[in-house]
Amino acid sequence: MSTTTTTTTTTPPSLAAAVTRRPVAVGILAAITGSHLVNDMMQSLILALYPILKGQFQLSFAQVGLITLTYQLTASLFQPLIGLRTDRRPAPYSLPMGMASTLCGLLLLAYAPSFVLVLAAAMLVGIGSAIFHPESSRIARLASGGRHGLSQSVFQVGGNTGTAIGPLIAAAVIVPNGRTSVAWFAGAALIGIGLLSYVGRWYQQHLASAARAPRPAAAPGIAPLPPRTVAWVVAILLVLIFSKYFYIAGLSSYYTFYLIQKFQVSVQSAQLHLFGFLLASAVGTLIGGPVGDRIGRKPVIWASILGVAPFALALPYASLGWTTVLTMIIGLVLSSAFSAILVYAQELMPNRIGTVSGLFFGFAFGMGGLGAAVLGVLADHTSILWVYQVISFLPLLGIVAALLPSRRHG
Repeated sequence: MSTTTTTTTTTPPSLAAAVTRRPVAVGILAAITGSHLVNDMMQSLILALYPILKGQFQLSFAQVGLITLTYQLTASLFQPLIGLRTDRRPAPYSLPMGMASTLCGLLLLAYAPSFVLVLAAAMLVGIGSAIFHPESSRIARLASGGRHGLSQSVFQVGGNTGTAIGPLIAAAVIVPNGRTSVAWFAGAALIGIGLLSYVGRWYQQHLASAARAPRPAAAPGIAPLPPRTVAWVVAILLVLIFSKYFYIAGLSSYYTFYLIQKFQVSVQSAQLHLFGFLLASAVGTLIGGPVGDRIGRKPVIWASILGVAPFALALPYASLGWTTVLTMIIGLVLSSAFSAILVYAQELMPNRIGTVSGLFFGFAFGMGGLGAAVLGVLADHTSILWVYQVISFLPLLGIVAALLPSRRHG
């Protein structure tokens, strides 16, 4: 199964065959996963800062949603373009540049004196993510040794773990010490830049080695589908991404406010509940890819999105204890979908790994940002409790997974 073009003259099948004969590049996979943890931890600090920012700048829920929309829409718009560009012309050292943009956004977020500059900080974080995700997903696939679902899950769990750490940092450090303490975590970004520089050197050497290697026979894989069928399947996958990320946007962006309003818990207690949900999401991500390698992507996609519907429908009516349990189940089950969806899409278009990764990461970010903004406006006009009742129906869209063709990995 092919992975991606490496230079403008190297054919994807030859690179794919070379990659499938390699063992898993454990060090590279660990480095790219660790840098994903750092990248998404810094992103999650924005999410964890929402109660502080809302109080300091007297923000409405719509304005809170606008912060999410800004950094996720920025990432959404740029990721497919960057993926398309790097499919044609690989850029091994673009990754540390993306982390540097995220670092600048983090520092600006710590000291921004106005809401407008908070949005500018969010935009810098979005640009960093747009640069990071398509190329890092490609490198995780190159380092996989053919175990694509496993490598994507390991890579994704780094990001989910980083996202889960954010609320803990907020509860333990930022809430007691104020927003400027966000700047203390610039050291983590510098570590990420170092890891990505190491990954960039490996990627450059890999490209040079692949360019010099003789062209072997193409590796066996999945028979290609007709272009019209590919377009139809991609549309179905994007509907599933919409269902997942619009729901997650409402659940995660307003979870602390929901707990505070409905159960009168403290901000720190709400952050700990958010950590539990995000940690369960990280565990679910790690499970989804390897299971998809074994049984196929479609059953994982089907079970993870539609399977979460009963728990989502029950959530708005649960007590505090059951809310904690249900959100952890939702995070665990629903998060297993993305790795399976991404690898499924990469198998549809194996010569366009960067484009596919950018499209799906970008669409996921865009739906998350749009969801946060739309639901914030809805919350201002109704209530957070009513928003949770509305979004509980979104996982039912998982029924469209029945339309996906069953395709076993090669």
